[in-house]
Amino acid sequence: MDTLQQPQTILLDFKENYLEIRLNRPEVHNAMNPGMIGELTAIFKSLQVAKKLPLTVVLRGEGKSFCAGADLNYMKEIAGYGFEENVNDGQKLANLFSSVYHCPVPTIALVHGVAFGGANGLLAACDVVVASEETKFAFSEVKLGISPATIGPFVMKRIGESGARALMLSGKRFDTAEALRWNLVNEIVSQNRLDDRLNEWIGHFRSAAPNAVRETKKLIERLASEGDENTVQYTSELIARLRASEEGQEGMAAFLEKRKPFWNQ
Repeated sequence: MDTLQQPQTILLDFKENYLEIRLNRPEVHNAMNPGMIGELTAIFKSLQVAKKLPLTVVLRGEGKSFCAGADLNYMKEIAGYGFEENVNDGQKLANLFSSVYHCPVPTIALVHGVAFGGANGLLAACDVVVASEETKFAFSEVKLGISPATIGPFVMKRIGESGARALMLSGKRFDTAEALRWNLVNEIVSQNRLDDRLNEWIGHFRSAAPNAVRETKKLIERLASEGDENTVQYTSELIARLRASEEGQEGMAAFLEKRKPFWNQ
């Protein structure tokens, strides 16, 4: 992570317990352009190989909105390029959402204002999504004559086929109540309680064994994408390995001894 160039479209703040990433194009409601896509991908990919990891990663937007989706000027420009160039651009978007989804530590999205189009790919790829109550959402791609293609796999995992049919096909705007009903968000809070709720989530993750959390995230991803014959062997080996690990032994001992484990002192 030390080798990353100074970002131009995002703000990075290394807090005591987490890394905060702020989308920083407030003049266009943080619409994603090639620069932002590249910088977000670079930071999330760097986390996959970092020797020292934050407890969690927090993704939020600067200004009035979380993110208005892809910058339409950029979308219009890229549409005039050749087919292969368009495919390559689509792959960059898909790689961004994949890098968020495969982040080795828990990811929390704090959402306000609007989350349109590709912004929902970011949400769907995060582990926890907390939205302020006035937030508006839309899978607006079909209104523009395109499709929510690159975000589709991640959104489907989060809201399922029924939600995808209702929201992606209509392109309608919807509120936080409907977003919660479809599981696009986990919680709704007032705008002034976003940071309070973030601190509560940080506390939850801080009280959990960090390696166990990372291994459990890998487990969830594998179970969500695989149903093969290797699953039983994998899960059996995982629980055996974690039970015998330093964290596993300490966690069980601390519970039995009615004390906090060493990672939560």
